[in-house]
Amino acid sequence: MQSEQELQRSVTNKEQVIFYLGVLVSLLHIYFNIFALLPTLWQNALHFAGFALLCALVYPARPDSASAPKRIPFLILDVTIGIVAAVCAVYMIAMEDAIYARGVHLSRAEWIAGTLLILTAIEFTRRTTGWIIPVLIVLALTYVGWWGSMIGGVFKFSGLSPETILFRSVYGDDGLFGGIARISSSFVFMFILFGAFLLRSGAGEFVINLARAAAGRLIGGPGLVAVFASGLTGTISGSAVANTASTGVITIPLMKRAGFNGKFAAGIEAAASTGGQLMPPIMGAGAFVMASYTQIPYTTIVLYAALPAILYFATVGFFVRVEAKRIGLQASQDEDLKVLEVIKTGGLPFLVPISVLIGLLIYGFTPTYAAGISIVAVIASSWITPNRMGPRGICEALALGARNMVMTAILLCSVGLVVNVIATTGIGNTFSLMITNWSGNSLIIAIALIALASLVLGMGLPVTAAYIVLGTLSAPALFNLIADAKIVEIIAAGALSEEVKAVLMIAIPDQLALLSQPMSAEQARHLLDLVPLDLLGTVREMALSPQSAMFALLSAHMIIFWLSQDSNVTPPVCLAAFTGAAIAGTPPMATGMQSWKIAKGLYIIPLLFAYTPIIGGSWPEILKISLFALFGMYAFTCALQGCMENRISWLLRPILLILAFLLIIPAPLVVELSATACLLLILVFNIRRGERER
Repeated sequence: MQSEQELQRSVTNKEQVIFYLGVLVSLLHIYFNIFALLPTLWQNALHFAGFALLCALVYPARPDSASAPKRIPFLILDVTIGIVAAVCAVYMIAMEDAIYARGVHLSRAEWIAGTLLILTAIEFTRRTTGWIIPVLIVLALTYVGWWGSMIGGVFKFSGLSPETILFRSVYGDDGLFGGIARISSSFVFMFILFGAFLLRSGAGEFVINLARAAAGRLIGGPGLVAVFASGLTGTISGSAVANTASTGVITIPLMKRAGFNGKFAAGIEAAASTGGQLMPPIMGAGAFVMASYTQIPYTTIVLYAALPAILYFATVGFFVRVEAKRIGLQASQDEDLKVLEVIKTGGLPFLVPISVLIGLLIYGFTPTYAAGISIVAVIASSWITPNRMGPRGICEALALGARNMVMTAILLCSVGLVVNVIATTGIGNTFSLMITNWSGNSLIIAIALIALASLVLGMGLPVTAAYIVLGTLSAPALFNLIADAKIVEIIAAGALSEEVKAVLMIAIPDQLALLSQPMSAEQARHLLDLVPLDLLGTVREMALSPQSAMFALLSAHMIIFWLSQDSNVTPPVCLAAFTGAAIAGTPPMATGMQSWKIAKGLYIIPLLFAYTPIIGGSWPEILKISLFALFGMYAFTCALQGCMENRISWLLRPILLILAFLLIIPAPLVVELSATACLLLILVFNIRRGERER
């Protein structure tokens, strides 16, 4: 009995320490993101130190269910490791000037502190994400210092001294406290904190009630509630798994009570929660990571991300509607909520801060400042609702934001150790060249290779880290392929500028006469293939306008960002689907297969980024592409499910797949109109046949 009481007391004390430490860490981040301007290394080191202390307590070496005599020594060990990591991080940055004064040579104390810093970073990464990333870090560090010189071929690397490896790992632009840690300590943290304030203010309950009021009475209404609520909540929470766990406990039982199969209900919730990371304005902080990584304005990214995200959610909604029709569900009459009533009772803490955030970002304020002001807007707007946020509520939101950030902060800092090696050795360029060679200049093959790499990486990396690693490795190759496709169009139209022709005259002088006249796309592709690799980069820079090059880069990163989400819903490791399966009480792998089928938009919509001007085109063109793609995704869903408004024959399924293909790929307007007409005609006959049968 005494041991149990001692254990309970230690657990309670630990939770209090986590709470107050979380409040302190959040306040520290608000200070140096809003009020102060710290040197980057100092900001990132303090960021890592704070979350190392939190990680030691939130992710202990032994679970809290262990017996008290064994648990308390492990708690002391956890605290010790956390303090060592924090002290070493601050010490190494404090000694930066002294290291440079000695000609970039480390003293014994710096050797010890730097080594302990990397070891603790690896250990905390293991605790938060498993073994895959720590193994990658160890392989990367030993590659540049040892076994890279022992292999042959393009990946042979002569090696660096241990002192150089340690110095670059800590102080390098891409190292532990480099650019990725800067993204984590500023954009990502502030928006996860903003999401925590929204959730604490009651926004999660408001979103679910609003979804029930808007869609609860429709056929398949509970499923549509899950799509709507999970999409809105997911963009705030920044985590598909956390979103599935929070909204799924409400939406999955609702769907099962309405008559949906448990696997389907969990699959819908996982797919919709995953889509939350794709939906502007926050995109689970992905928009800000992408903006920092590509130097493309945030407003440009969210502007062109909106319609593809709507297409994705429409596809998930199509699955709900078609499945409801397939199993014969009727509209629910149980929902008595009204949209205006829901907005009046709890909408302001959600709508006002989101409006403030979007307005500030569009007006030109930095994302971190906009997030800070929006947090104040959450607190202020809560005071005109029953759920007022006083000092206690504010502290709870601060602690929740810090706790939700622990895994992401540790991961984004630690993955810098891998990215630093990629940048130092040039592996990224080599990998990009390999993708180009393996794909044979085919965009579709390159996208398939990146999707496969994303799936493998996603088994051990959260989606943000998977996007960063994949972006570093494969974005250059994808950008080159997309840019070359645009240049082929210019060559085929005979619209090359005289400056580009002058460069090509050096590269392919015997083909110069062909460059001034229109030709087929195959001929244009052949001419571009003749250009030597060392001149191809110059041709790309000169042939494409800065705006075209920017949109090509954005298309490449959007493709990678979308594909990096697939690990949430794609077996064999699909954590969002497994979380939904635990709530629904269904087999995890079968639920994963269901979520993989429902989330097919993750694989199809990136093809629009690659082959159509849905990013960077004129708005009439973008709306046309989106409209026809919407019809195409509906046809695709009906073909997979074997039902429209009523069941369809096996003969119609391949016809619908062909129509979906014609509506999604670039095609002449007459073809797209004809395909749409055929689809609508099939739908009308399907409805009438159902009426006759009834």
